[in-house]
Amino acid sequence: MEALAGLSEWPVAEALRRNGTLYLLVNAAHILALGTLIGSILVLDLRLLGLFRSAPLSLLAPPLMKVAACGLGGALITGFLLFSVRPVSYVENPAFLAKLVLIGLGIANVTLVHFGRHWRLSIDGAAEPAAPLKIFAAASIAIWTGAVIAGRWIGFL
Repeated sequence: MEALAGLSEWPVAEALRRNGTLYLLVNAAHILALGTLIGSILVLDLRLLGLFRSAPLSLLAPPLMKVAACGLGGALITGFLLFSVRPVSYVENPAFLAKLVLIGLGIANVTLVHFGRHWRLSIDGAAEPAAPLKIFAAASIAIWTGAVIAGRWIGFL
């Protein structure tokens, strides 16, 4: 807990606490990054589940994955900045902990998908997404939706 208390004394955390406009801008950037992440993941997952069949997965997936990666990077950076303002209270918040677990599951899910042969076959255009990919896509939608809900829940606990 000492390290977390020390994090809250970090000059950036202090600046965020003292300057409401700065905090607002970082919070807005976090929301924009989340929208970028979730929006791109949702489109890709829905395509894996069979929607938007007129858009070849081989064309749709590469840019969506890059956009999702940028969104994730932005969300992690801005999330860390927001966390640094009150790290001890966040670590004691069950909704925050649930959000972290769900983010970890979401990252693990996408990692498993991308290293699987079904993904490579689908991206190469050799086959429409197989059942395992559809299961991962449905899980992805549930996991990332859960992470957003847990994130909103933080403020209510």
